[in-house]
Amino acid sequence: MRKVLAVSGGIDSVVMLHMFHEDPDVIVVHFNHGIRPNSGDDALFVQRLAETYGLPFFVKHAKLGKNCSEETARKARYDFLKQIAKEQNGQIYTAHHRDDLIETVAINYLRGTGWRGLAPLNNKDIVRPLLGMTKKDIYRYATLHGLSFRQDQTNTEDAYLRNRVRAKLQESSEEDKNKLAKLAMRQRELADEIDKTLEALKLDVNLPRELFAEEDSVAAEILRHYLGKCNIQLTRPQLSHALSAVHSFQAGKMYSLDKNHFIKINKYYFCIISA
Repeated sequence: MRKVLAVSGGIDSVVMLHMFHEDPDVIVVHFNHGIRPNSGDDALFVQRLAETYGLPFFVKHAKLGKNCSEETARKARYDFLKQIAKEQNGQIYTAHHRDDLIETVAINYLRGTGWRGLAPLNNKDIVRPLLGMTKKDIYRYATLHGLSFRQDQTNTEDAYLRNRVRAKLQESSEEDKNKLAKLAMRQRELADEIDKTLEALKLDVNLPRELFAEEDSVAAEILRHYLGKCNIQLTRPQLSHALSAVHSFQAGKMYSLDKNHFIKINKYYFCIISA
């Protein structure tokens, strides 16, 4: 499978490209958002870098404009990466590193996302080979190998939430940053555990109660998924109460999910019934 490297021209992606530049399966891809007046220079820089390494190069020039949101820019970029990956039978590689992971956890926490928001950068379809490196590690690597790279002025503009969070994190101690990194990795492990359980679970009319012996995040996610298959959506408190009923109600009891649906508890399993 080809390696579709997303290269912006910044230090992170330039380091990633250097790590893989001798791999004949590498493809260099650049998306020019058209947000900055000089963004075309970045595209030309990456093109020349790909030519130097003798690697295939794909580019798309968009005109998103200076008022484009981070989310819009991100979607447009990944749409192009997915297109190239599909056409070239490849897998996307990005240059996210440990500091990016910490920043994303902090941003998601501020936005009040659920527990999966604390397990970011966990898309199985994307390879992130630099996640074990800090920004300092990346600078050391670039210096050691004499790498040139482009500077993105928007990385210092306060208009972007990520830049404001990054500035705050720079004031934090390494101990606090390590705590955030460990939290993210633990949540990633939890997400993997839940996904594997859901993949192996064949949702039937009845579910064994033994799956819910512990009222934890794994059990809650399984129940949420099961109810979703029944077209039942619950708030977090409602889901917690339903989980408690599955866990503790005696056989023969009924728990009301809403005015139209109930959980019927049996000794070893439970099922959803309609009113």
